[in-house]
Amino acid sequence: MAIIILSRFEKLEELLFCLAEEGVRGATVVESSGMAKVLGREGGRFFQSLHLYIPDREENRTIFTVVPDEQVPLVERVLTEVVGDLSDPDTAVLFCVPVGYTAGLGEKK
Repeated sequence: MAIIILSRFEKLEELLFCLAEEGVRGATVVESSGMAKVLGREGGRFFQSLHLYIPDREENRTIFTVVPDEQVPLVERVLTEVVGDLSDPDTAVLFCVPVGYTAGLGEKK
C-alpha cells in the first residue's frame, strides 16, 4: 500500500487524475493535519520554541492506494511530477507498507 501525505492539497485532483491515467485503479482520500500544525495551532510551546516553519495550511490530504510492488516507482514518479521534489518542504511524503491480504478490490478468487 502506498500512502501519500499531500501538503499541496490543491494538487489533489491533478494527482489522482494522473495516477488513474497511469493505471492506479483506486485510492481513498482523507483530510488530515500534521503534528506540528496541530500543536502550533493549539498553542504548543514546544514546536513554537523550535522556530519550526509551519506553513499557513491548516490541513493536508492523506491518500491510501493499494498497488502492486512494481507500481510503487510509478506512484513516486507521478507524485514528483505533480508536486515537485519530495525533498522540498511542504510538498508531500510517500511511504509504503506491505499488504498481506485484500478483498473487495474487484479481483476474482
